[in-house]
Amino acid sequence: MKLRSSVFASFILILEVIGIALFLRGFFPAPVRSSLSSKSKLSDLPWEPLSGGSPNSSRLPQPLFKRVVIMLVDALREDFVFGPSGRMYMPYTRHVVERGSSSSFVAKARPPTVTMPRIKALTTGSIPGFIDVVMNLNSPALLEDNLIWQAKTAGKRIVFYGDDTWVRLFPKHFMEHDGTTSFFVSDYTEVDNNVTRHLDSTLKRDDWDILILHYLGLDHIGHISGPHSSLIQPKLLEMDDILKKIHGALISKEAEGSLPYLLVLCGDHGMSETGSHGGSSEPEVNTPLVLISPAFKRKAGMEKPGVIEQVDLTPTLALGLGLPISQNSVGRVILSVLEETSLRDQLRFLHLNGHQLSCLLRDSMPDYEKEAGFEQFRVAEKAHGNWMKLYLEGNTSEVLTNMGKKVLKQYLEALAAMSSALSKQLGKYDMYSMIAGMVFVFQLLLVLLLAMPEALSGEAVVDVPVLSALLSLPFYLLCLLLASVHVLVCTSAESSCYFCSLPWGLVFAAVAFSSAVFCILISMAARRLPLVPKIHGKSPLRSGGSEWSLSELDVLLLAGTVGHTVSLASSSFVEEEHQIWYFLLNTLCLAVFQDVCRKYFREKRSPGDEEEAVLPSKDCHSSDHPKAEIYSEKWLALATPPFTLLCCRLLRSLNQTGVQWAHVPDVGHWLNSSEHRTVLSLLAAFCLVLIYLLVQRRCSWVSKVALALGLVGVYCYRAAVGNVSFPWQRSGQTTSKGTVEARFVYVFILGMLFTGTKDLLRSQIITADAKLKSRGLWEIYSGLVLLVSLLLRAHNLPVLCCCLLIQTLMAQFIWKKLHYDAAQTTIMHYWFGQAFFYFQGNSNNIATVDISVGFVGLESYVEAPAIFLTALSTYAGPLLWACHLVCHLSSQRDKSPVAVGHGCYCLALLRSVPAAAYIVLVTVLRYHLFIWSVFSPKLLYESMHLLLTAGICLFFNTMEQSHSSSKS
Repeated sequence: MKLRSSVFASFILILEVIGIALFLRGFFPAPVRSSLSSKSKLSDLPWEPLSGGSPNSSRLPQPLFKRVVIMLVDALREDFVFGPSGRMYMPYTRHVVERGSSSSFVAKARPPTVTMPRIKALTTGSIPGFIDVVMNLNSPALLEDNLIWQAKTAGKRIVFYGDDTWVRLFPKHFMEHDGTTSFFVSDYTEVDNNVTRHLDSTLKRDDWDILILHYLGLDHIGHISGPHSSLIQPKLLEMDDILKKIHGALISKEAEGSLPYLLVLCGDHGMSETGSHGGSSEPEVNTPLVLISPAFKRKAGMEKPGVIEQVDLTPTLALGLGLPISQNSVGRVILSVLEETSLRDQLRFLHLNGHQLSCLLRDSMPDYEKEAGFEQFRVAEKAHGNWMKLYLEGNTSEVLTNMGKKVLKQYLEALAAMSSALSKQLGKYDMYSMIAGMVFVFQLLLVLLLAMPEALSGEAVVDVPVLSALLSLPFYLLCLLLASVHVLVCTSAESSCYFCSLPWGLVFAAVAFSSAVFCILISMAARRLPLVPKIHGKSPLRSGGSEWSLSELDVLLLAGTVGHTVSLASSSFVEEEHQIWYFLLNTLCLAVFQDVCRKYFREKRSPGDEEEAVLPSKDCHSSDHPKAEIYSEKWLALATPPFTLLCCRLLRSLNQTGVQWAHVPDVGHWLNSSEHRTVLSLLAAFCLVLIYLLVQRRCSWVSKVALALGLVGVYCYRAAVGNVSFPWQRSGQTTSKGTVEARFVYVFILGMLFTGTKDLLRSQIITADAKLKSRGLWEIYSGLVLLVSLLLRAHNLPVLCCCLLIQTLMAQFIWKKLHYDAAQTTIMHYWFGQAFFYFQGNSNNIATVDISVGFVGLESYVEAPAIFLTALSTYAGPLLWACHLVCHLSSQRDKSPVAVGHGCYCLALLRSVPAAAYIVLVTVLRYHLFIWSVFSPKLLYESMHLLLTAGICLFFNTMEQSHSSSKS
């Protein structure tokens, strides 16, 4: 069956979307949820166990606390309180921890360590999934059972001030509230003052039961300047003074005979060494939890804080306030909070917690009775009933006390086992659906790659052997085999699979289609066997005709790209992916150097050959170029690959990334320290001058002036925010947000983009002027460079300089002089773009995304520009190389073949355009590496882009062929 390449590509891309959807359905596991649609009620609580008699009571023990204040400091790391600097950062809090009536813990936050999922965990006791990272941008109302709803239903009066995520999650739940947006990270003063301004009047009142304060300034400082910034200590001292004020007010209102208060100091997540969060490193998941109340014993000295799960706070607060535990909570009550209560109350609290976990376990697992925790709970419950019988009979012997302690221990072991089993449910992916989706996508990828030479030929037609595949014996055998595998998996799987829930007719169609694709794949591969590539080492040129001719450079580019994709099946390679790109880039430079040496120093047999060898390109003549200039070009071409190697080695030392060595100090840390600000200022000024010299050469005079003024504005912006300094600037001068300076630069960026777009449209619509088109593309590229120079941190300006310098040298002395075709040039651009992504300090960890750049020039949080600027800064390296590829290919008159060039430059654009959907997909798929080590979503992600690229190539090839036919 012969199909047009565009039709074939459309069909493949549609099927690709189906395969990816099936994979993602298995990748996002269904969260642990109770089967009951209603929420927990006091009337639903179990009876207190009693052996050999009627049930005793369904009552809750008396509440432990009358009033609760929760002070949540966003991004509060545990070492800020418990570490060596705790006495300096938060002296009063540290004194209460060491000498006061308090209980201190290190609360482990589960990834993703982002604000909204952490708030859900603190209020529901459940563990949010990865999809909540996306939902963090626009939090919907929380409908599942939670602590806030239970408190409101019980008549508790709740007051809230702080992050407006709470207001969106719990609409109409607060008696009084004042929310502040959490995304405008440039503000770390007003965002906290807006909370504190309500504090004095609220603490004097008695019309509230729960007060929640969510402070955001510390998190914003971390995003702006990191955890070792000079702004950290003043902010923590401010938080310490606020806690002291709250504690003093609660003590003054303490009345004799009334229930005590509870003051909770906690963090929703920690802060990485770069100041961000979202991953699973120790500084990000370890948060302090300090419970302050006269109900606790007074400490005699600093004790090592215990380690608990962050979700353990939810059942503790619920039982402490006399509320039912949320149905979906997987937390365990904190035993030290119950130590001053009677043994009967302690056992009752643990029994209620165990009953809630056992019900959730029953709803989540088909074979829950086989779980060790469930059996332990039943044994403990029975022993509890025996203890209650002796207790009600008035037995006061030591045997009863020892028996009660034994029951207590049994309950604790049962709670730990059930909580662990429920938490593991979130790590159980639907592997069957994921494998089916991956196999489906990889089959399509191989079919498309095998069809590429035929589809990109002059006919632009693909011969797909559909009929022969459907009539072959292997097709029917494969159908039987896959159907048997499906039945086996669906009948023996312990948990439900999405693929198994589909109708049998749809499943059989999918099995038949997969078998047919496999047979088509084998037929196409067999048809290609006579055309085995011949490897030639004499030049990087491709030969025409139907037979492929691959140079050594071609083999390196193909093997490196495919090998990188395959390597992503391992989580270790994903964690340290930058090492792969550094290795491939170094190897590429050596291979290019070898090609340069062959061109200029190959064996010469005649004077004519010698003259040809000296010439840098076949379209140059000795009459046009002096001999000295020719030789200078030759030596510059020889120096380009080693110089590129040197630049890449220096950039590797600028920003440590990955997982293994991310904590190691690097040149970036050294430059950002306050004592080296002069060095950073000189380096930034030099880089901005070099950027101007490299970019302005192809711009119009108007764009040259705009670029110069814009780069001056970039330096002024960096000086305004305190990164660099002017020679006349006083050392004690306060910094600003740089809003005016950034907007000054934006004016010139928009001007350059407008000028370039105008020239580009004129060249396409009014006059077919190739020079005007090239200048328009270059001016758009220059505007993008100016925008990137504004967004990048000051110490990362050398990355931009090296990027532009390598592009200039490679374009002038390598790609043009050695006549590399569009496909080779495209893959080289892609390799350089990926390497520069990591040179910026990025990694496959969501915590390395610098969201502070999303607010450069903004005075408030505006979602669309914030997402755009953040994505643009994160993917600046790949985007700049993709845009340079467009400019480079458009400036070449003799590029061949045209269709491959067009398709390949679309590849680079699609790989690099920082759209909101793109960054969401990348961050979510890359995030798996911290908790999943079997199959790599990033492997699927790379294959998806290869499919998309091939499809675009086929589209453009068909378009070019149609255009050529109409001309003829």
